[in-house]
Amino acid sequence: MELRQLEYFVAVAEEASFTRAAERVLVAQSGVSAQVRRLERELGTELLDRSGRTVTLTEAGAAVLPFARDALSAVRGVRGAVERLTGLLRGHVRVGMITAGPAQLLTGLLAEFYAAHPGVEMTLTEAPSDELFAALRSGALDVACASLGPGAPEGIDTHVVIDAPVVAAVAPDHELARRSSITVDELAPYPLICLPRGTGVRALLDDAGLRGRVAFEASDPGVLAQLAARGLGVAILPEPAVGELHALQLGLRGQVALAWREGGPSSAAARAFISHARGSV
Repeated sequence: MELRQLEYFVAVAEEASFTRAAERVLVAQSGVSAQVRRLERELGTELLDRSGRTVTLTEAGAAVLPFARDALSAVRGVRGAVERLTGLLRGHVRVGMITAGPAQLLTGLLAEFYAAHPGVEMTLTEAPSDELFAALRSGALDVACASLGPGAPEGIDTHVVIDAPVVAAVAPDHELARRSSITVDELAPYPLICLPRGTGVRALLDDAGLRGRVAFEASDPGVLAQLAARGLGVAILPEPAVGELHALQLGLRGQVALAWREGGPSSAAARAFISHARGSV
């Protein structure tokens, strides 16, 4: 019996799917299936019922699951005890970031953490917020810097690092430049320049009942500001990205947060990075 067999079995049981379990443990589905089959052969009984649309536990699987979880928890405890005793931390932290996110803040955190723990391997990828949250839930990412929509993402814990108004921004010679505020409904006659769906700012607008025509979409707020400066429409931006444009208050606020799977990642290195980040920002 191998620890990875127990890990894969627990992942399949919790995800009710070999596909999602494979994404969670970052192993091909065929590899997960083969290791679980070997575990079942060694125990002499099937642990999972594969006959339905979702994978469910057999009676034997339900009896084995808590012991498998305890075994994996004990291994994590052993590793944590050694790390605390020696002061060494190793592992891999997989970090996600929204496109054109707070790069200086996040790279600073990564550099500080790596300087303190050079034995930890770190990787960084970019994606829209909804994809980042999905990757956190599946276990493909350990922590992400993502924009929040109108509600807390399901199954995700967050620590807000940026909280700023979301505004409508126009060129100084635009007809709306005489105003200081505008409602979402009043934007309907104007071509809009927005972040794409899947971002927190766009989710805020959709939740507020946006009915205007979206003429331009880009994932970089700087590009949106440049388009608005050319007189091509009204840009919907976090206020810090407005630059030389004229800002009209919308009564909306956007947030960027560090996010991780509810309950925390299993990796000791990832948990240490989250602790460091929360203490720094």
